[in-house]
Amino acid sequence: MTSGKNISASVRQRLLNRAHHDDRPFNELLQYYAMERFLYRLSRSAHADRFVLKGALMLRVWRSPQFRPTMDIDMLGRTNREDALILRQVRDIMMMDVGMDGLSFDTDSLRTERITEDAEYEGIRVRFLGSLGTARINMQIDIGFGDIVHPGPEMAEMPTMLDFPAPRLLCYSRESAIAEKFEAMVSLGALNSRMKDFYDIWLLSRQFDFIGKNLAEAMRLTFKQRDTVLPGDIEAFSRDFAEVKQTQWMAFRKRLEQEHVPVSFQEVTRALAIFLMPIAASISKQSETPETWTASGPWS
Repeated sequence: MTSGKNISASVRQRLLNRAHHDDRPFNELLQYYAMERFLYRLSRSAHADRFVLKGALMLRVWRSPQFRPTMDIDMLGRTNREDALILRQVRDIMMMDVGMDGLSFDTDSLRTERITEDAEYEGIRVRFLGSLGTARINMQIDIGFGDIVHPGPEMAEMPTMLDFPAPRLLCYSRESAIAEKFEAMVSLGALNSRMKDFYDIWLLSRQFDFIGKNLAEAMRLTFKQRDTVLPGDIEAFSRDFAEVKQTQWMAFRKRLEQEHVPVSFQEVTRALAIFLMPIAASISKQSETPETWTASGPWS
């Protein structure tokens, strides 16, 4: 019989081999593995329908050829937002018996805090520790509440690092992901330092097709829910904004280690304007809703 210790050692070695093969940091793959296995526990739990996966991990679910590393899990909570209830639900998930995958989660380390300052949304942050053998993993889940997903959440499978069963869970739509990032650009204005939002929308617009009416409805619902007015001119798409943020963009791009990403931030914001402004104009009744976006554009 294989012991838990042997399983942990085997998993660690396989992750090391994968890190070497992919030329990625081992800790990045270890973090992703821990998040993946937590989400598998969620998918097998009684709480699976109370949380919708969103954020950077969705680039994996959507099988994007490129993605950005992330250290945490973002979710939409469809449950009461009381800290005590969230703690109980996360503890239940951590304790799920799903067979040996080398990981354990420390329920005694569970902590929550309110997400308020400099956040994309108000919500609850859950922190706890995971372990793979002697390796300790800091886990973080950011849970938001109240947002509307259009088209509605759908079940999807998350790719796995190794040959363990894949999480299958409720996931965000690309349309609402884009709408929320665009709303953040509008509401933050010149204060916006969220380069990842620009990257994500740029990437999604290059890799996926979109139906205009679906993206328009997602955008309309998001701006209404967050009580944000959609202006005619978007500061984030201006030349001055691009020039001011160029240094931040270069630092973000360097961390990505993706040579295909434009060096010029203005090139990115121009691409986003071509993608988003026809939809924004249709919501403001200034033009008809465009029909179809074929990956990389334009609208037709």
